[in-house]
Amino acid sequence: MSILRKGDGSAGDADYGVIGGGYTRYRQPDPHIAQAILDQLGDARSVLNVGAGAGSYEPTDRDVTAVEPSASMRAQRPAHLSEAIDAVAEHLPFADNSFDASMATFTVHQWSNLGAGLAEMRRVTRGPVILLSCAPDELDRFWLNDYAPEAIAVEASRYPATRDIAAALGGADILPLAIPLGCTDGFSEAYYGRPERLLEPGARLANSAWSFLDPSVGERFVEHLGRDLADGTWDHRFGPLRHQPFFEGSLKLIVSRA
Repeated sequence: MSILRKGDGSAGDADYGVIGGGYTRYRQPDPHIAQAILDQLGDARSVLNVGAGAGSYEPTDRDVTAVEPSASMRAQRPAHLSEAIDAVAEHLPFADNSFDASMATFTVHQWSNLGAGLAEMRRVTRGPVILLSCAPDELDRFWLNDYAPEAIAVEASRYPATRDIAAALGGADILPLAIPLGCTDGFSEAYYGRPERLLEPGARLANSAWSFLDPSVGERFVEHLGRDLADGTWDHRFGPLRHQPFFEGSLKLIVSRA
């Protein structure tokens, strides 16, 4: 499959030149998730971050090389992180076994050729390959499915099955990763106990699934959820989530050992 690039260099199906402008306001690395990734990196000193975006989850105590095809996302990387290389997962410009470990967070569903990208990551990595992604068959656990099933359906159609990722890597552990109540990384399930946040246009825009939907879906969602929050219907159905410390949703760490 060919590698598609949008106007700002984005690879994959979403145009981050359009949706990525305020990304870092809503998508800050969450400490709980960050620690889980660090635990899997172990003592790796050199780390490749593929589809690095604005740098979420890059460890600051390692030698990190970042790859990111979107110019708008590269521009949002903070000054303390290294400048990202303009490249795509399917064609990594590195020699075999160049890195102790590699990582890719919330990006494999954007790749135009999953198998090629994973093969490249494995080729250039001596140690673990660590992926943060969502299991598409578990997305409907989230209450959003009752309000905007179109958004869940779009996500489920884009995320590759975790078993397919593991198989493409020649075997991997698929580790469930619980989502904390105050999750600072605003993917949709991060708001499982804070539904009001998804009424914000920026919060939805920071989740690429909404960019594939007709605007009328978002308008209907805001009207429906806003009404149910105002009259107590949402809290009657889902209120305990407001105090639930963690949510076992679709989030997974997929770890391929050397």
